[in-house]
Amino acid sequence: MAAPLSFDKAYRALKREHLAPVYYLTGEEELLKEELIELVVNRAVDETCRDFNLDVRTAGDINGEDFHALVETPPMMADRRVVVIKNIEQWRKNSKVWEVVHRYLDSPASTTVLVLVHGAPTRDKDQKPDKDLCRTSVHVAVESLNHERLRRWIRVRAERCGFEVTEEAAEHLASSVGSDLSQLAMEIDKLATIARSDQPVNADDVAQLVGVRRGETPLDWVRSVLLRDIPKAVEMLTPVLTGARVTGVRLIMPLGTAFLGVRMARAMLDSGTPTRGLETELSRTVRNNRRLFRLRGETALWAKAAEKWTTIEITRALVSLYQCDSALKSTTLSDEAGIITGMLLSLSPIEVAA
Repeated sequence: MAAPLSFDKAYRALKREHLAPVYYLTGEEELLKEELIELVVNRAVDETCRDFNLDVRTAGDINGEDFHALVETPPMMADRRVVVIKNIEQWRKNSKVWEVVHRYLDSPASTTVLVLVHGAPTRDKDQKPDKDLCRTSVHVAVESLNHERLRRWIRVRAERCGFEVTEEAAEHLASSVGSDLSQLAMEIDKLATIARSDQPVNADDVAQLVGVRRGETPLDWVRSVLLRDIPKAVEMLTPVLTGARVTGVRLIMPLGTAFLGVRMARAMLDSGTPTRGLETELSRTVRNNRRLFRLRGETALWAKAAEKWTTIEITRALVSLYQCDSALKSTTLSDEAGIITGMLLSLSPIEVAA
């Protein structure tokens, strides 16, 4: 079974108008799935006859007969038609509709482009990709974007909205809002209302719109903690917490993830990896681990921070973060800043060494 395509590879292939008869979309990012669906539709069916040649359905609303009718209906006044079926996990594993689906996939119609969309995994269900669908279709694993790819997505999304953003503006928007693509899309739509045609949107424009000054984003705060600039982290805490959609728990979660990366880097140093080659080794490990892939843009920070912490100190920091997270989730008080400040003070070199 061939490895799945990434979002980028599938997007480039579709841009070259390489259409497959069947696509199978899985993964976490629903907005990116919608972008791929939109591109498939744009490449396959002309807008003038799209009303007759595009069907978008939810799996729970159709049975085997409905599916057969959808995929076998010939296009009208066009060469192809597109059928999109979302949330195919709604079909029970042994239901008769799967017999019809697999029979069709063995010999798909040449005039139909079928897009099967698996819903994002949830906490209760892992929803692993269907092996048979992976074998008989073009499987695209639409995973979350790392920070570097997120900045590129922001710039492309802005261009589609008719304006440009600078690299610094894209960085500040990603750092301020985070990796929630739906929220980022909303902020980009807002930027479109103030964008000018004669110059790109800059970081100051973004800061004014989202209400977060440069250097005071959640990512800036995490960086200060990892590099053990505790006074700066304490000073930044109040303005960071006042940012849009920022809560104490949402600060602690990425910090915990980052500390796990630092612990991995520290273990590599302790096992003999030279400082000069540490970032390269971290990048290789992240690149080869699907669950860590989205974090590949953070390896430089992990490598730099690892030199400032011992293994024991990192372990104690993770315990402090766990306790802080529990306190934030269980307390009826609203003093998030006080709880997190206490955690930060416990990470200072003097207290940790004691």
